[in-house]
Amino acid sequence: MTRRLAEVAKKVGVSEATVSRVLNGKPGVSEATRQAVLSALDVLGYERPTQLRGERARLVGLVLPELQNPIFPAFAEVIGGALAQLGLTSVLCTQTKGGVSEADYVELLLQQQVSGVVFAGGLYAQAEAPHDHYRQLADRNIPVVLVNAAIADLGFPAVSCDDAVAVEQAWRHLASLGHERIGLVLGPGDHMPSARKLAAARAVAAELPDEHVARAIFSIEGGHAAGAKLIDRGVTGFICASDPLALGVVRAARRKGLDVPTQVSVVGYDDSALMNCTEPPLTTVRQPIESMGKAAVELLNAQIGGTAVPADELLFEPELVVRGSTAQAPRD
Repeated sequence: MTRRLAEVAKKVGVSEATVSRVLNGKPGVSEATRQAVLSALDVLGYERPTQLRGERARLVGLVLPELQNPIFPAFAEVIGGALAQLGLTSVLCTQTKGGVSEADYVELLLQQQVSGVVFAGGLYAQAEAPHDHYRQLADRNIPVVLVNAAIADLGFPAVSCDDAVAVEQAWRHLASLGHERIGLVLGPGDHMPSARKLAAARAVAAELPDEHVARAIFSIEGGHAAGAKLIDRGVTGFICASDPLALGVVRAARRKGLDVPTQVSVVGYDDSALMNCTEPPLTTVRQPIESMGKAAVELLNAQIGGTAVPADELLFEPELVVRGSTAQAPRD
């Protein structure tokens, strides 16, 4: 008991006496401090006293697929900050290869009696992935919000960047520079945001041959492999489904002795951190992270408060940010 008091007190930054008053239901403690102590109990894995177990924890799971792509830490910062302003504590759940799975994280979050879960990228965006853990959350009426495109019929509200508008902006930019052989570097075939981007490209393009579309894992290495193939097929203008993929294409061009942007132009997607510091600075389509993250928290908080939220998708407008990785198409 003494050890528990000490650990919780250290976590919250209050005295052990204050923690004891909260655990014993004594007066003289502010509501904010009381909630902070209870959240610390949950985070540290201690059971709440019997008289306090009726409340759901003021914890919210924030499930991310990775942290290597800077877009996900950026979402975590916005969402975590917005949750904190509401007195909610985010529990960051990041997947690693061979580590804890998304379904395992959901099980852990349910054990912690979380108030809700925000998924910012995950298996909900892949049609062929397992989805039983989402149904488990729905069956228990746990508030959930998804960030960016999901498969149909999951029944959760979502906030998404408009993939169609993003591709239209990128395509028209490259076409205005004279590029006629434009290619796409996308995620896996069952990845919903990539499927939307491909559909948009086919709608805006006069012609888009299948050999000008390459699939890749979301990494610099994946972009390098896909970009090398498309360069060999004569593509001069690239639209990529993420900034790391775009950086991989830039690397592929350089390994082939080509200059970016005078011989190959590259457009990324996200406008994640430091893309204005690459060489050349990356032209990319910016996701409105701040607006999307705050909207996700608003939707989640409404559900936590008992308000019925329709399982709709809010689409946010992206913005093309032109930098140094795009230029006039080379003359044959």
